[in-house]
Amino acid sequence: MNWEMLAAIGQLAAVFVGIPSLIYLAVQIREQTKERRQSAVNVLTAQWGDLTCALHESAELSAIFLRGVQSFADLDPVSKLRFSAFCNTFFNHFEAMYISHRDGILTASAWGKIERTLSDVIAYPGIQQWWGERRHWHTEEFGRVVDAIIARGDEPKAYSTYNLREIVAPKTGT
Repeated sequence: MNWEMLAAIGQLAAVFVGIPSLIYLAVQIREQTKERRQSAVNVLTAQWGDLTCALHESAELSAIFLRGVQSFADLDPVSKLRFSAFCNTFFNHFEAMYISHRDGILTASAWGKIERTLSDVIAYPGIQQWWGERRHWHTEEFGRVVDAIIARGDEPKAYSTYNLREIVAPKTGT
């Protein structure tokens, strides 16, 4: 047996040892990627839950929101501030979900569900008024996504059974 044959046998042994190691490494990376994606989805879900809690924990904020979706322009200054703060958080959250979808963290079906929710809310004139004044707070890319949804002209129906005309401004002590 000469040195060339020994070198060939060594290389062959390295292949037999190396291939399973590479397969193991690929499987581990794939599992870690799944775990990272699931973790990101869990964080986004928790943030969404926190956001919606603000509405069902405060009747006053809920009333402001329901008036604001009808007309941002007609809100009093304090209500505009509260509505705007909520909408900014709302849109920031949707922007984060969009970026997660774009980067492959959220699946197409998960983003479809999120986009349908966003579309239902964006259809309201007050939300569109707010967006027109605050679009510059968001990335151009996300701005194009929202603008495309608005351009579709969907009918506002998310709160269509809520009798929005009955929502009145809270009485103030002034």
